[in-house]
Amino acid sequence: MKIKKLICSPGKTGFYFDDQLAIKKGAENDGAFYKGDTATPGFKSVRQAGESISIIFALENGAFAFGDCAAVQYSGAGGRDPLFLAENFIPVIEKEIAPLFEGKEIGTFKEMCNRIENTINPNTGKQFHTAIRYGVTQACLDAVAKSRSLLMAQVIAEEYGTKLSETVIPIFSQSGDDRYLNADKMIMKRADVLPHALFNHPENKVGANGQKVKKYLSWLRDRIISMRPDSSYNPVIHIDLYGTLSIIFNNDLDLITNYIGELEQITSPFLLRVEGPVDMGDKKPQMEALQILRSKIEEKGISAELVADEWCNTLQDIIDFCKMKAGHMMQIKTPDLGGINNSIEAVLYCKEHGIGAYLGGTCNETSRSAEICAHIAMATQPDQILAKPGMGVDEGYMIVYNEINRILAIHSATKTL
Repeated sequence: MKIKKLICSPGKTGFYFDDQLAIKKGAENDGAFYKGDTATPGFKSVRQAGESISIIFALENGAFAFGDCAAVQYSGAGGRDPLFLAENFIPVIEKEIAPLFEGKEIGTFKEMCNRIENTINPNTGKQFHTAIRYGVTQACLDAVAKSRSLLMAQVIAEEYGTKLSETVIPIFSQSGDDRYLNADKMIMKRADVLPHALFNHPENKVGANGQKVKKYLSWLRDRIISMRPDSSYNPVIHIDLYGTLSIIFNNDLDLITNYIGELEQITSPFLLRVEGPVDMGDKKPQMEALQILRSKIEEKGISAELVADEWCNTLQDIIDFCKMKAGHMMQIKTPDLGGINNSIEAVLYCKEHGIGAYLGGTCNETSRSAEICAHIAMATQPDQILAKPGMGVDEGYMIVYNEINRILAIHSATKTL
């Protein structure tokens, strides 16, 4: 079966593009907006609506396969590709990407991914924007699945030699700044992992010596115990500190180790995961610091787990962090890896090397990219998957949870049909 035509449609994401550099320079919240001047090329305001592009393949049999191009909230920051605006990149897709697929046979998923992953953008001399590769490879997976009357998860499992999960993959729900009300929603829905909590400012959110985090975690622990539907509900408490402990404790890894131990005691009996405890300013020192922190934590018998995020963006980064045991778990930020084939390989690499795999991403994605990530999760079985898009809990959790359960139901039913 061939692809007759590639069609693009502009869309919105479930969150916003934020100019991270401008925020770090002092841009202030004003309701949902920010006051201040932009600092990153491409931004017209510090916060602006997130944009996406749907990649739609019209197939010979009259069906349509599609995926969504999307970039992370802090698009254009930290060495990432430029701000992803639909009007700028639809012409690129129509001129450079469409000829790679139009009139061509639908091959294997891996082969179709290679068409775009191995093609250099003649205008930049580099690979195409990560968001483009993310969306196009989603459409490739859907096209293969539709051409063979299979689930997308079944295609992945077949090509990568894996087995579909027979149970729901643990879902990690994120609260944004509304960390109290949204935690209640998570408890009510029995989220497996919660609440992220967005501790991204040392003074305003983490507090001197980390006291605000301690206060919140004490409340959260008691809230789970008092409001959970029954005693069998024992979620993992996963918080993201955005490297703020580097500032609060001046990168003293002994003090940071002791602090994480104190957090573990507060959250007991629930398992604690701490994402991004430090930010050392570059990849190599970041890996070294997380490696040392992991050793110190284990030497002290602290059961809390460290999750690598900062400076761990690409497939190669994830491989390098795993080799050094720089953390107990890796966040696989799906849009940052470009083609979804890279996210698949990242999960499998982590599992093969005894490192926790967190199939993450960003609040700034779409329902379609979230659904396709659910298929990746069911075929590769990471330790957890992010509920996305958005920060409102309900919508992102619904999208991922429902798609996973549809996969389970269909896969089970097809065994007897």
